[in-house]
Amino acid sequence: MKKIGIIGAMELEVEELKAKMELRSTIEKASMEFMEGTLNHTEVVIVRSGIGKVNAALCTQILCDVFQVSHIINTGVAGALKNEIDIGDIVISTDALHHDVDVRVFGYPLGEVPQIGRLSFPADEHLIEIASSTCRKVNPDIQVYEGRIVSGDQFISEKQIKENIINRFQGFCVEMEGASIAHAAFLNHVPFVIIRAISDKADDSAEMDYPTFEKAAAAHSAALVEHMLPLI
Repeated sequence: MKKIGIIGAMELEVEELKAKMELRSTIEKASMEFMEGTLNHTEVVIVRSGIGKVNAALCTQILCDVFQVSHIINTGVAGALKNEIDIGDIVISTDALHHDVDVRVFGYPLGEVPQIGRLSFPADEHLIEIASSTCRKVNPDIQVYEGRIVSGDQFISEKQIKENIINRFQGFCVEMEGASIAHAAFLNHVPFVIIRAISDKADDSAEMDYPTFEKAAAAHSAALVEHMLPLI
């Protein structure tokens, strides 16, 4: 049976979805509240993971082990890495990787986790297609892009760091959880997609832009998730 795990790092990223769901039970694991029920006639488990890659990976594993979810959607906000992607636009992951992993001394490419056998973790093609087409219907006022999402335990707010990430990884946006969710989902053979609404430009203006635009960006992402659920 279809059961969708929905992860947001911050309460802001999942509060609208929680408010609309029909709640059946709440279970606490690893200091996270997993809310199980239905949303838009679909079985879901919605959870705020907390910020950062470790929290996100723990959360994903619990969704796989305890709730045996069939799919995982990560919803939230991110900083744009391409000039054409504006604040408020949506990026749907084609794949995700860790920009802060560096084991080049042992012959691995920058970003590759040793002994996994791949640099990035591919999102599910069916989920990508559903997310992109749904976004164009429910968020007609913004642009939707499909591309690589890169993650690290850093809030990127310096132009030079941003340029280094762009040159090395060709990402579309940068954030702090997606790659670890992708990593854990990949190892558990659970199809996933990461949905990111742009809250800032990941440069010297990021500190100022983020508080202003994060709520509107999160609302775009939440609307997309809600409406794509019955199509999975």
